[in-house]
Amino acid sequence: MKIRFGIGTGSETDPEDLPALVDRLEEAGVDSLWFSELVYSPAVDPVVGMAVALARTERLKVGTSVAILPGRHPVLVAKQLASLAVLAPKRVLPVFGLRPAGAGELDLFPVTGPRGAVFDESLRLLRAVLREDRVDFDGDHFSVRGAGVGKRPARPLDIWLGGRAPGAFRRIGRFGDGWLGSFLTPDEAAAGVAAINTEAAAAGREIEDDHFGITLLLAEDGVPAQLAAGIRRQRPETDPADLVAGSWPELHRLIDRYIAAGLSKFVVVPAGGGPADGFLDRFVTELLPRQN
Repeated sequence: MKIRFGIGTGSETDPEDLPALVDRLEEAGVDSLWFSELVYSPAVDPVVGMAVALARTERLKVGTSVAILPGRHPVLVAKQLASLAVLAPKRVLPVFGLRPAGAGELDLFPVTGPRGAVFDESLRLLRAVLREDRVDFDGDHFSVRGAGVGKRPARPLDIWLGGRAPGAFRRIGRFGDGWLGSFLTPDEAAAGVAAINTEAAAAGREIEDDHFGITLLLAEDGVPAQLAAGIRRQRPETDPADLVAGSWPELHRLIDRYIAAGLSKFVVVPAGGGPADGFLDRFVTELLPRQN
């Protein structure tokens, strides 16, 4: 499997710092840069961020970790993705989720029915429009005639999904091309890979072995007490050190365990702020030699 490492911008990356960050990653040969959907934060909008990064680079890949699909019209999302992918072939990595991570942002993504059912139907329509010239679609929540987005990449975009609940694993197995998890222990990640593959097989599908990844939070100087306390409140049975790396050596140990669990793609997000020069230098030194 191809082991790859990307950098997540996090919630505190100033949009004004993005051009310099993109240039630095391209120069260093970093594989990918990832944008989270965090509306009520300084973070740049994911689609805008991807467009800026792609326009300034020739090799750097860009992705969303994750963007919210339910609450958006899938044809409009398909148009955005197809446009980016035609302008920058093989460098657009969309990952979608069910609901926003930011507190109070759910109302910004209104749906016409149960959110999970809308998500499933959105994925069906999104995938159809990204693969076919003209789509007629009648569902419970969307109905289109002759929908098309113009020029599309020769190879249809892979659509990855986030999530860590049983419903998410079902959805990934039936509709996704890959999985980018978060806040899962290595053992939980292994169980997730198995559950997704089981659901895919039941649907007559197959997820490629190297299409499983995870977003990892790195606190270089130890897991902050406030972050550890929050994890213990939400997941009292879980050691925070199994979810957040408290140093670069701890990050390597977690990565080793995730690789053993079947994961091969990693988005590393610095805790407590955006990627600074020191973090980027260390990222290049520590992780790029691990790629194959």
